[in-house]
Amino acid sequence: MLSDDLLGHGQHVMTVCNSCRYCEAYCPVFPAMERRLTFSKVDLAYLANLCHNCGECLYACQYAPPHEFGINVPRTLAQIRARSYEDYCWPRFLAVGFARHWLWTTMTAALGFIGVLFAARQGVWWSERSVGAGSADFYQVIPHHVMVTLFGAVSILVTIALVVSCRRFWRDMNVQDRTGPPPKGGSHTRNIHMLLSPAMLAAFRDALTLKHLHVSGVDCVDAEEARRPWRRWLHHLTFYGFGLCFASTSVAALYHVVFGWRAPYGYTSVPVILGTIGGIALLIGPGGLLVLDRTRDDALNEPTRTGLDTSFASVLAITSATGLLLLFLRESTWMPLLLIVHLAFVLALFLALPYGKFVHGIYRTAALIKFSHDAASEHDRSLA
Repeated sequence: MLSDDLLGHGQHVMTVCNSCRYCEAYCPVFPAMERRLTFSKVDLAYLANLCHNCGECLYACQYAPPHEFGINVPRTLAQIRARSYEDYCWPRFLAVGFARHWLWTTMTAALGFIGVLFAARQGVWWSERSVGAGSADFYQVIPHHVMVTLFGAVSILVTIALVVSCRRFWRDMNVQDRTGPPPKGGSHTRNIHMLLSPAMLAAFRDALTLKHLHVSGVDCVDAEEARRPWRRWLHHLTFYGFGLCFASTSVAALYHVVFGWRAPYGYTSVPVILGTIGGIALLIGPGGLLVLDRTRDDALNEPTRTGLDTSFASVLAITSATGLLLLFLRESTWMPLLLIVHLAFVLALFLALPYGKFVHGIYRTAALIKFSHDAASEHDRSLA
């Protein structure tokens, strides 16, 4: 939860920035800040999720440490952003375990799912009746209906949790700050208009290209005089690798349900190709970010945020590594063990998605949609 001390510090930082405005062209945070005279808790959550932590404003700021004002916008907004994940999550009791100990809670969940899958496995372990060398049939280890039940239950919970939390964030942003008179039909009509506007396409473009992660050029900031492209590319590998893995699972489900094509699928099939490319990207991306964060300027990092980032990247990398091992060893006697471990980590990762770093992509996109819509509305009023 956002403490009074952090709220007061965030208000102090934004008030100083609003008086200076030297960084107004750097990223959406500063134009959005300039539309406000005071900064509530919701305002700060909105601005924090607009921030991409590029770091440019820290090195441009004349009031940055060691100045007595101690202005460090990236670190302050990173702290507020992490607290916003807690404030908007649902259900609240699950956030308690993930908020401060995301990695340990996720690993505990993975161990729990390993136990469940071991109990649900079919046949005697490594027997000829169960699975032998040369067999790649996952359903001989874990029955299909068990997989569907487990993943279906977790997916429903995660979907509801993400929808509720994002709806809370979206509602607060748009109730707190409305530019212009409300349209006929109330807030629901306004939300539909915003989501169907050209500004939404611009926001998605900015989110998918990470436009604001490198505001002064093609490279990202790692220190005051160090700019390299790796942080942006590793983020892209992580995001699109996750998307390819999800697409692989979706295509495999389509094969099974619609066409009746039973796994395992060939190495040249669409699900396997998508999963392999996505898995490699999801191994390189998070692994590279773990290495890169160790060399980045500490002034750009915030301990709580760094812990959350490290935990999420670690679990992504473990999930990807076990998936690739399962693919390459699926015809060996190690397949049953690898299958259970991989499925357990996938389930634990999915269960933890609404309570960790994953939601920052959704909140940031929502904040970018609002920013683009407000900027377009402001432009239209200036022309009227």
